[in-house]
Amino acid sequence: MYDYLRTQAKEKLKITDLDYGKLVKDKSLEEVLKLAVHNYCKMSTQSEIFSFYKIIYSTRATNCMAAQIMCEETEKMLLATKNLFYAFQVHQKIFVKDIDQAAISFTMTIHFLIDYQLDRKSAGNKFNEDILDNYICWFSKEFGGKDEKNID
Repeated sequence: MYDYLRTQAKEKLKITDLDYGKLVKDKSLEEVLKLAVHNYCKMSTQSEIFSFYKIIYSTRATNCMAAQIMCEETEKMLLATKNLFYAFQVHQKIFVKDIDQAAISFTMTIHFLIDYQLDRKSAGNKFNEDILDNYICWFSKEFGGKDEKNID
């Protein structure tokens, strides 16, 4: 059911498999990361998939199938981010020593920030619209461009 809803959400937003090389070639690191994260957020928060996601997320500690679905979703995010980061590296848009660790760090931070935002919304707190963009901006300044001194 989750795979079906995820596919439907992607089709509704016209999200297709990407040629990462073409995507990053003429755009900045920040532009591409914002586009990717915003598309993921739009897909994940469509009403049908979002309702299902809330059930899966809330039962993952006691339901092994829900936990498996969450693991698979996270692994999809990690793979997509790694592929995107490899394209950034080829086009000299990102400078880090370990591209895989950078992709994991970025993915898990974004994943946590989205969860945090959703928790805030569920708790009736103000939704901070800028939290993701601010992180992406910071990340891009730290690791983007052709300035070799940015390499960690």
